[in-house]
Formats: sequence, C-alpha cells, structure tokens
Amino acid sequence: MTTSNELRLLPWTGPEGKPCFLSTDGSDGHVSRLADSIESVQLGVAAELLDQALDVLADADTELDELRLLAKDLTGALRDTLRVAISRGHRLATSG
Repeated sequence: MTTSNELRLLPWTGPEGKPCFLSTDGSDGHVSRLADSIESVQLGVAAELLDQALDVLADADTELDELRLLAKDLTGALRDTLRVAISRGHRLATSG
C-alpha cells in the first residue's frame, strides 16, 4: 500500500464536501480507472465551457442571467480542474 503522502486525491468529494482519497499500489484498479475517466470528462467539460465563454463574452447582447449561469458553470469547472491538477501534481511529486 502507499504511504499517507502518496494518497491519490479523487476527482469527487464526500457527502459533506470533504476531499476523498485513494490508497492503492497502482493505477490499474477499478477506482483508479474510474477516477481517470471522471478527470477526463471534467477536463473536457472545462474546455467546452471555455469555448462557450468566449462566444458569450463576445456577444454584446448577452443577458445578465446568461452571464451569471456561465460564471457559475465556469466556477465549478475551475474547481474540478484545480482538483485534477493538484491530484496529478501530487502523483508526479511522489513518483520522482
């Protein structure tokens, strides 16, 4: 098993919003593969939202409600993307 400083931060939180971690010997387990898949989806959503944001912000007639919804969606995508980056950064640091 991994040591406590080698725990993988998972791309989801627990019921109370607290981070979830995985202790495993490798990246080929079911939960690791599930986490990899979810991270991929989260990064894809962030990329799509970035494209959408560029379009919305370029439109001078964009309604305030649409901007608020976009800001909410971008905030969630940024949170997910940061969690992925932190998780991957920790794994890079422990593998070296």
